[in-house]
Amino acid sequence: MNPPLHIGFLLFPHLTQLDLTGPVQVLGRVPGAQVHLAWKTHDPVPTDAGFTINPTTTLYACPPLDVLCVPGGFGIEFLFEDEEVLSFLRRQGAGARYVTSVCNGALVLGAAGLLRGYRSACHWMWLPLLPRFGAIPVAERIVRDRNRLSGGGVTAGIDFGLALAAELAGEETARAIQLALEYDPQPPFDAGSPGRAGPELVARLRALQAPRLERVEAAIARSGHGQVIV
Repeated sequence: MNPPLHIGFLLFPHLTQLDLTGPVQVLGRVPGAQVHLAWKTHDPVPTDAGFTINPTTTLYACPPLDVLCVPGGFGIEFLFEDEEVLSFLRRQGAGARYVTSVCNGALVLGAAGLLRGYRSACHWMWLPLLPRFGAIPVAERIVRDRNRLSGGGVTAGIDFGLALAAELAGEETARAIQLALEYDPQPPFDAGSPGRAGPELVARLRALQAPRLERVEAAIARSGHGQVIV
């Protein structure tokens, strides 16, 4: 019997639940996968969708991971100065086969020093912040750079999960998972990227999210992690 494949996700308050649950739904079906949702305690963790997710392990009890993944969400603003979290990421990232992120979780990997000199995807709105950590921003849905694999915003986590499933278990297994999930997106609107949504909608969304972006930028500045510009 093959050893288990330990796939770990950082769980944190006010994360975007689909950043986590999308790839978990995919990667949990990879043969031998054991999924770990790690946080500081076993207490339920609130998401941005109004429900909670239960951690399966703590940052300290989490086994060495084959895959480390950091999802995103508005709660990232509290992680840039959280040395417990950043130390966990550095420790696990040093030994993981794959160091990965979804959405603006890439910024947290950056704060841990794990993206310096690497190409990375991120949600389009947060992509310009990546160079502060020495990362190279790439406006693509999935980006692979050596053992770093990143997904763009939110729903890209499903695509990311399938790409990673193919890396871990082969393309045929990933294709079978896609079919089992009937992942065949046909959105009712063609507004899923800035280029297709048009400047008016982009500007409106930027204005809506401006206070959150400002808080994250301030948190990065306070942390002292975001000093490298490429």
